[in-house]
Amino acid sequence: MKSIWLHRAENPEKIDRAFPKVIGKMMPSLTPNKRGYMLIDITLKITPATMRAAQSLEQKALAGHLGTHFDVMDKDFPLEFVERRGVVFDVSALGRGEIGLGNIDARLIGRDYFVAFCSGFIEAVGYWNREYFSDHPQLSNELIDFLLEAGISIIGVDFAGIRRGKEHTAKDQYCADKGVFVVENLCNLKTLLDGKPFREFTANTYPLNYAGMTGIPCRVVARLD
Repeated sequence: MKSIWLHRAENPEKIDRAFPKVIGKMMPSLTPNKRGYMLIDITLKITPATMRAAQSLEQKALAGHLGTHFDVMDKDFPLEFVERRGVVFDVSALGRGEIGLGNIDARLIGRDYFVAFCSGFIEAVGYWNREYFSDHPQLSNELIDFLLEAGISIIGVDFAGIRRGKEHTAKDQYCADKGVFVVENLCNLKTLLDGKPFREFTANTYPLNYAGMTGIPCRVVARLD
């Protein structure tokens, strides 16, 4: 199965012309709640202009690979994954480099967690352009293996994938085979962190009820109690 991410990276000039840097002026979605908790939408907002440009480039983009989504990798998303305890780590100081196990406090990660990594990359360079899809940060193989062995449920990143280039699809499949989904193109993680090096939260992930697709878009909302 060929990932749309790889297709996009193979056509960088066409992508650059079709998709401007749309993230720079994004306003975070914060919703105070009378019950005493805060909701933060960490899903990338898709506009009609984005969808028209995506359709002109690749039909598969409208079949689940646009915006915040995960590649299905022949697996079903378990309903119990809809709500998970989560932790987000600030790894923005690493820039476009590799994020390793030594860059986070692994003691904060628990079984069935949603583990997110805030690089700030999607806000810095914008979504859907050559730079975004070809020169993004990535997780080290050691870190990925640690997360899988820890028994987490979901890895979330604010960039295009946990590995670059030809490793992208293979590593998503590797995670899926161990029961872990990778959610790509998150945003507003800096708002969620609120200046802290890490922050625990409750992750609510709502995938669309698609079948027979290679990717599924999802809405991800963080709850701070």
